[in-house]
Amino acid sequence: MGTGDLLNIQPTELKVLFELKRQSSCSIQLTNKTDKYVAFKVKTTNPKKYCVRPNAGIVLPRTTCNVTVTMQAPKEIPLDLQCKDKFLLQSVVVPDGATTKDITPEMFNKEDGKVVEEFKMRVIYIPANPPSPVPEEPEEDSSPRALVLENGLQNRSLFDAVSRSLEEPKEKSSEEWSLISNLTEEKASALQQNQKLHQELDLLRKEISKSRAGGLSLLVVVLVGLLGILFGYFVK
Repeated sequence: MGTGDLLNIQPTELKVLFELKRQSSCSIQLTNKTDKYVAFKVKTTNPKKYCVRPNAGIVLPRTTCNVTVTMQAPKEIPLDLQCKDKFLLQSVVVPDGATTKDITPEMFNKEDGKVVEEFKMRVIYIPANPPSPVPEEPEEDSSPRALVLENGLQNRSLFDAVSRSLEEPKEKSSEEWSLISNLTEEKASALQQNQKLHQELDLLRKEISKSRAGGLSLLVVVLVGLLGILFGYFVK
């Protein structure tokens, strides 16, 4: 808490929620510690960026006043979210019964022994969406080429793992033996199916050859018969 002879100021730093393209606001609480009327004025090094309401006012004796600071929607992210903006809050004792309309810039001039308290505040950006401590996984490529490569790598990895399991002399667990047994059975079954397909293909080829040969023999018989009929006709 910022403490002076006239005002207590809370907080001592302006923590502003930072989010692209969205306004953010925070509050400053001013508490009059005295039995006198205290005028205050808020200044900033970047007036186009911030809206302060009220930027000047009167805090009655032993009362509290709230000041709202609104940051305009940022269009870009500064490096490391560092902010160089600062605020200056000035306060001075004024005559009893004074109102906001009675406040003038000259009231805060340090002259003729007049006490003007000043309190400086810096701005700290708080990210609206803080980064996760766990690194994000890269997006997976769902293209057909990527899927083919991924499946190929998985199959190759599995094959390599099985090969290493078969070659390594170390003692294997029951799960490893079960995996090796299943893969061996699948390989044997695949070989049997491949052999069966080759046999069926050979039989199919033989049947096609027989059907072609049978068709040719029938054609020869028909031609011979026709020639016999024609020869008998001419002989007569």
